[in-house]
Amino acid sequence: MNTYSWIQLGFYFVVLVALVKPLGSYMAKVYQGERTFLDPVLAPVERFVYHISGINPRSEMTWKIYAVAMLMLNILGLIVVYLLQRLQGILPLNPQGLGAVSPDSAWNTAVSFTSNTNWQGYGGETTMSYLTQMLGMNVQNFVSAATGMAVLVALIRGIVRHTAKEIGNFWVDMTRSVLYILLPLSLVLALALVSQGVVQTFSQYQTVSLIQPSAGNEAQVIAVGPAASQIAIKQLGTNGGGFFGVNSAHPFENPTPLSNLIEMLSILLIPAALCYTYGKMVGDTRQGWALSAAMTVIFVMVLGLAVWSEQRCNPVFAAIGIDQTQTNINPGGNMEGKEVRFGIVNSALWATATTAASNGSVNSMHDSYMPLGGLVPMWLMQLGEIIYGGVGSGLYGMLAFVIIAVFVSGLMVGRTPEYLGKKIEAYEMKMASIMILVPVVVVLVGTAVAVISPAGKAMIFNPSAHGFSEVLYAFSSAGNNNGSAFAGLGANTPFYNTALGIAMLFARYWLAIPTLAIAGSLVRKKKVPESAGTLPTHTPLFIAWLIGVIIIVGALSFLPALALGPIVEHLMIFR
Repeated sequence: MNTYSWIQLGFYFVVLVALVKPLGSYMAKVYQGERTFLDPVLAPVERFVYHISGINPRSEMTWKIYAVAMLMLNILGLIVVYLLQRLQGILPLNPQGLGAVSPDSAWNTAVSFTSNTNWQGYGGETTMSYLTQMLGMNVQNFVSAATGMAVLVALIRGIVRHTAKEIGNFWVDMTRSVLYILLPLSLVLALALVSQGVVQTFSQYQTVSLIQPSAGNEAQVIAVGPAASQIAIKQLGTNGGGFFGVNSAHPFENPTPLSNLIEMLSILLIPAALCYTYGKMVGDTRQGWALSAAMTVIFVMVLGLAVWSEQRCNPVFAAIGIDQTQTNINPGGNMEGKEVRFGIVNSALWATATTAASNGSVNSMHDSYMPLGGLVPMWLMQLGEIIYGGVGSGLYGMLAFVIIAVFVSGLMVGRTPEYLGKKIEAYEMKMASIMILVPVVVVLVGTAVAVISPAGKAMIFNPSAHGFSEVLYAFSSAGNNNGSAFAGLGANTPFYNTALGIAMLFARYWLAIPTLAIAGSLVRKKKVPESAGTLPTHTPLFIAWLIGVIIIVGALSFLPALALGPIVEHLMIFR
């Protein structure tokens, strides 16, 4: 890499780390009910919400009631998004007169946005009305993000409290997540994006004359709409659904290098800061920094692989005389599918960040990456998207790995494992195992069914290993609630819409419910006094052990499948 590339990466990490502590501390105050600087403005609004909703903020829930409340809200959201799509042809705020979305696509999209996946088998500007985008997708971007944050906070209470039954009030946690965290950040980010040229309007699409018209083609329709508000929460909430079909590669979603930096920071901002929030809420910030360190080490390693892979010249292009030489901005390499205004480093950084978080937005086409460059986002999703993961969901997924790591280390020394004063026993291990194994089963079984069924094979347009990679990537994305795509796969069909929709449901709720079950189990336990035999979970040794467990589980689960896709494709190209 050249100096310019190092500066870009270094500046990104410096700014991200600098924002972790202030935002993390603020979110801890929000969830612990402490006073914040926004209370004079937002506290009356919060009380009004509780009043009109009939919510008693002092009434708490057991984990089962908490889970039922979470499922009820999410089911309602799924139904509303489905109906908005099916009825949008007769609803207002549809200046382009777009018709109803097909049942299978509407189902897939409703599940996608409700589950915080935001997988899109459609082009936003040609399929969805302004009302559907705002009232359907945009609202679910807030609700699905807040759901993950609420489940995480419930788990933290389960760890902190002892000999109790309740883990908090779901409706309060949702309200405070949206009102005090997501809305203010989204407002600031939306204004910043508008200042960079991101569109925000209710006007109908604009028809403009071409500067260089060709025969029969003298004008072009320019899609516009209320995009900035949706883009802000899609990034902050690790949702990722694009207002336009090509997502953040579109000049109206991501027009400048500055908007690109701001959006990349917003993807990891809340997940990274939640590590510090966790440390504050458990009373030991070292615990939060330890989890953050484990995430960062893995992130930096795979980011290095992605950048290195994309900066290698493609021998296929070299054989046909395509110039891949270095310029002042781009250090040379594979520019296929990438925006020139972002270059290789910013594209690889985005691809790594968006799949480390369960975001799924793209500023380049992952299908055009070199085989090992494409392996990086695929494998990050397959780890369960815990590096840094979705807002809330990434950290509670990481804590499942912590439970596994603590349990295994306890077995190795012949001692009952403990974590932050709570004994880790068979029940917690069963629930943590479900959280880790369900996405693995969903991805591998879904991929297997797709590559052997006629309906699945009919939509694979690329032959050999790359076609398999596209299917594996699709189910890795849906089975881990990411939403990005390799492209090159005809996914907007009844088969893929149905199969990927089922994968998204399993990946979201078969992880969230076991998480709440763990919280319900831990909250009833007594605190075990720390002793000489207690395993410290904030030391470099434990961080290294946790990283090892994550990598080993990821390798054992997906290495055979990866060998059939990107690994063998790499060997075929560089033979």
